[in-house]
Amino acid sequence: MTQHGEEAILARRAEAPDLRLTTDTEKPPGHGEAPQSGQAPASPPPAGPPPEEELPLPPDRTQAILEATKRVGALLKKKGHRFALAGSVAAYAHGVSKSLQHDADFCVRPEDAEAVAATLAEAGIAVRTPPEDWLIKATCYDQNIDIIFELAQQPVSTEMLDRAEEMPVDSVRMPVLAPTDLVGSLVAAFSEHHCDFGAVLPVARTLREKVDWERVRGDCGDAPMSAAFLFLLERLNVIAPPKEQS
Repeated sequence: MTQHGEEAILARRAEAPDLRLTTDTEKPPGHGEAPQSGQAPASPPPAGPPPEEELPLPPDRTQAILEATKRVGALLKKKGHRFALAGSVAAYAHGVSKSLQHDADFCVRPEDAEAVAATLAEAGIAVRTPPEDWLIKATCYDQNIDIIFELAQQPVSTEMLDRAEEMPVDSVRMPVLAPTDLVGSLVAAFSEHHCDFGAVLPVARTLREKVDWERVRGDCGDAPMSAAFLFLLERLNVIAPPKEQS
């Protein structure tokens, strides 16, 4: 996940699982090399379905991201992994009308990250460990997939996954972060280096009646950028001002 738009919903974590799995496809022997004198040319690859990266992609970027999301979600469901869809695709699943342009985000518990990575690798999906210590990255159907184990500066918890709602994502049902957790993670991510209110405003407008805004305020604390966004929502009459303390 690149650090802009909804993808910046995550903060770094001081401790993270030691993920060493890397499955970038290696070139077969002799790939790209001319045969030496007296050596028979390499045999053509066996017939079969083309690798994922060679499959034709939908012309629409939103649909391409959805296809990758469905593929990964179906794999994780089949293997019984605990997870929830997050980020912009989760907002899309909740009915936020927008075009998807970046990647798909899946939340997993820190202790499950290595097993999830292994499941994707076994299915032929390229998995790599980036410098960031709060996620692992994968590529499916030429789309970026982030497997996240820290959200809104906190480890993904069993309780958060328990609150997830099973919803259809295009044609595949899968757990999706609950509205309060989703919006809270987006608001908590604002900082001096990332303050794209315009990307989160449509999500807040669409889900405002489903969000526990008092919990979002409590979770964000005194963070100035988060407080500024909540004040903006009040001025736009998206949410009510905070209840007065007795």
